[in-house]
Amino acid sequence: MKIVEVLPRLHMLLPDFGQAYLWDDGGSLTLVDAGIAGCGEAVAEAVGRLGFRREDLRRIVLTHFHEDHAGGAAEISAWGDAEVLAHRLEAPIIRGEVQGPPPDFTDEERALHRSLGAHLLPPAPPCRVDRELTDGDVVGFGGGARVIATPGHTGGSLALHLPEHGVLFTGDTVAHVEGRVMPGVFNLDRDETLRSFRGLAGLDVQVACVGHGEPVMDGAGAALRAAAAAL
Repeated sequence: MKIVEVLPRLHMLLPDFGQAYLWDDGGSLTLVDAGIAGCGEAVAEAVGRLGFRREDLRRIVLTHFHEDHAGGAAEISAWGDAEVLAHRLEAPIIRGEVQGPPPDFTDEERALHRSLGAHLLPPAPPCRVDRELTDGDVVGFGGGARVIATPGHTGGSLALHLPEHGVLFTGDTVAHVEGRVMPGVFNLDRDETLRSFRGLAGLDVQVACVGHGEPVMDGAGAALRAAAAAL
């Protein structure tokens, strides 16, 4: 698994499909999203290469239920005492109690989805959710990570804002493709996604860790605002 340093305490992990982020609070680790099913050992190996143990993982925060974000959560959460957190609307899907609704594909998106091989991803195994989140909640890492509900990509998508560090985890509400900051694709409700995108663009952030693509660095808030203005 490729590891990319975003900041000294923040790394992006790149499994076979998608990406996840590992935040370090002095040896107490938080994983934002968990990759695809079957990537647990690769994540463990990456954690070890960074000088940590599996037991250092304190929590897994899932931005939404899709296979490339929640697929590895069940395996990784079984390492020890890591708490699993997700929005309250996603929790029943992540637990396997109900089936998640499919995206409302445009014709272009349907072709892109197949070309990426996303339709071949293994389903996410059911995973416990220990804490159900809502808009405005604060999660105990990074000096206090504020939960921002970002419905649209899925009904219970969320972002995490770390004001103390100027960092934003956007989930799939934001993508960064070939240098272009843009709303994510494969949405349940595109109009609602655009509203959520504009909401994130109002934040004062320096780094935006997107769901797909390289993190947006050095004045990410300005890049988000410029992209929102062009919608």
